[in-house]
Amino acid sequence: VNPVLAVAMLLLLVCVVLLSWLGAARMRVADEYEAARAAAARPSPSPPPPPAPSADQNLAHFHAALGQRRGVERQLKEMFALADRHALVLRQGEYRSSQDRAGGFTTYQINLPVKGRYDAIWAFAFDVLRALPHASLDDVSFRRDAIREENVEARLRLTLYLSAAAGPGGTQ
Repeated sequence: VNPVLAVAMLLLLVCVVLLSWLGAARMRVADEYEAARAAAARPSPSPPPPPAPSADQNLAHFHAALGQRRGVERQLKEMFALADRHALVLRQGEYRSSQDRAGGFTTYQINLPVKGRYDAIWAFAFDVLRALPHASLDDVSFRRDAIREENVEARLRLTLYLSAAAGPGGTQ
């Protein structure tokens, strides 16, 4: 056997083995790449939602959000100042206070007739809700006598939710 031919055959055999090994390695890399692309395309699992607050925690949050009953006059003055800022005319309103003994809070319902521009009335209502976070806007009704009138008449019904305690420390 010719030694040169034997070396050439051995080199050829080594090349075939290396090429088959490289082909298999290339296939594994391609499979891993596709698996990584598929995993990246899938949305990551969202974290579990926090546990729901207990009834006691909800009640504590509610009572913490209540306004102070002692400050009703100041809150009404703030409401009237907001109306002035929006160039609205406030007429004599109706005010009614009631106490929810079981819930431990007081409500102060305000029926407020307002006259002014439509957008100013809405801006006023939203400003009141921002200024008094313990207030709710329960009802709004509009009336315009003539279609060409710039001003409309509105009736806003707001409720202030107040702490039954008179002072910040919970004392009467």
